[in-house]
Amino acid sequence: MNRYYTPINILLVCVSIIAICSCKGNAPSDEDTAVQSQTPVTVATVSNSALADSIELNATSLFLQKNYVSANAIGYITKVNVQPGHYVQKGQLMFTLKTKEAQSIGNTINVLDTTFKFSGINKIKASRSGYVTQLLHQVGDYVQDGQQLAIISDRESFAFVLQLPYELRGVIPGNQNLMLTLPDGEKLNGHIASLMPSVDTLSQTQGIVIKVNNTHPIPENLVAKATIIKTAKSSAPSLPKSAVLSNETQREFWVMKLINDTTAIKTAIRKGIESGGRIEILAPAFKPADRVIVTGNYGLADTAKVKIVK
Repeated sequence: MNRYYTPINILLVCVSIIAICSCKGNAPSDEDTAVQSQTPVTVATVSNSALADSIELNATSLFLQKNYVSANAIGYITKVNVQPGHYVQKGQLMFTLKTKEAQSIGNTINVLDTTFKFSGINKIKASRSGYVTQLLHQVGDYVQDGQQLAIISDRESFAFVLQLPYELRGVIPGNQNLMLTLPDGEKLNGHIASLMPSVDTLSQTQGIVIKVNNTHPIPENLVAKATIIKTAKSSAPSLPKSAVLSNETQREFWVMKLINDTTAIKTAIRKGIESGGRIEILAPAFKPADRVIVTGNYGLADTAKVKIVK
């Protein structure tokens, strides 16, 4: 059967061909698809820096020595010159005590014999400088000889005591001088003065006495943070902490290393000290020019396509 092509048929064929060509022209090329799938990342190189492996422990302020002020005779307290919290100097008058006999007979003996100087007044002074932490008697109290009147916390015995796990005793020689941080952010320079001669039965920790250079009074039982350095290295290859990835069990570690400007490969590493937001890289030995992804690396597969941004 003969086919006849009318002008209308020819026009429809031409329109179809043009539409097909237009669709093909708008379809993304393989090169465009590859560019769109690139992950934006930032990179860094391995650098040598000082690192220190440290642990933070609590240290509590204490007055290691308490001085007990006691009555030196049987009698009545007639005057009290201190209050709880007051600071007293060694030799400062704290109490005035009138003996029982003097209270009973008054000034009768002096009236009978003017040459006999009898008052029955005893003065009780501070034996050490420090703070009055307890005041146990007031004016008018009747006390026995040797009875405790007050407690003075010896200022010279002030220190911080840090409970150090016994297995870390080996770090003591390298931490003779350390820094304490108080709750308000104040930092104090301290040094290890002595070690307590016993270990806590339950926690197996040993008390470390730390003397500090404080220019103002510090209350007792204040908890400060002490940084104990376990291992220190003056120079070690390291990367920012964000560059190192790990599995869920924290047993495998890797970084995404660039092999060119657009491809990153998964590279297993062995890490060392973590300090100040950086991680020591023990293996492999990276070259100074090697680039490692620090942001945008999470979830990237091996041989991932990336785009470096600044």
